Amino acid sequence: MLVFGAHPDDIEFGCGGVIAAETAAGRKSHFVVCSKGESATRGTPAIRAREARAAAKILGTSIEFANLGGDAHFEVSSQHVLTLAKIIRRVRPGAVLAPSIEGNQHPDHSKLGLMVRDALRVARYGGVRELRALQPHACGTLFWYAVTPEAEPAGNKILIDVSAQLDIWTRAMDAHASQMATRNYVELQLTRARLNGLRSGTGHAIALFPADAPVFNSLTPLSRSARAF
Repeated sequence: MLVFGAHPDDIEFGCGGVIAAETAAGRKSHFVVCSKGESATRGTPAIRAREARAAAKILGTSIEFANLGGDAHFEVSSQHVLTLAKIIRRVRPGAVLAPSIEGNQHPDHSKLGLMVRDALRVARYGGVRELRALQPHACGTLFWYAVTPEAEPAGNKILIDVSAQLDIWTRAMDAHASQMATRNYVELQLTRARLNGLRSGTGHAIALFPADAPVFNSLTPLSRSARAF
């Protein structure tokens, strides 16, 4: 599983509980953080990178940093798409998570989501000159995650029960101490997850949004729907 974040804390706040559930089940995960929070009000790039590495360790995942121009300077470009496509070909994921492409959020989030979507397509094409050193790779699924409620796409979603991962997820979010000075981001994410849990008859759940319709061989994996009332 390959997970992209625009800033050092986006993955943990947006879908950290999902990562904890996947790694607890034995699935390998790799984070690609595309800036070091250079434009943040709080925390230096060195501090932000150190916090991200600590959070990744808590979640049991590897991590690397990519340069797409720096925090608050992302631009959708073919060169950045190729940079991301190279990572996809190298890591060869079965599933990819990226920030949603909704506009009402930090602009880096939506721009990164668009470029990840495009990079997944480009990574499949065997004739791309800049990518010929790496074998083409077709990824099975792309899911959006939302760092804020405003970033949640309209339409279909899936809910991942993260009730058993609350402690490790909270510790991973708490690792980003520099960002807690002005806002309680941990409370926001836990509250969102609790509301999803109440709707679905679980303790806490995180919503992911399929970029394309998921395909199943049967209804067997679909144990139930989120209709608790």
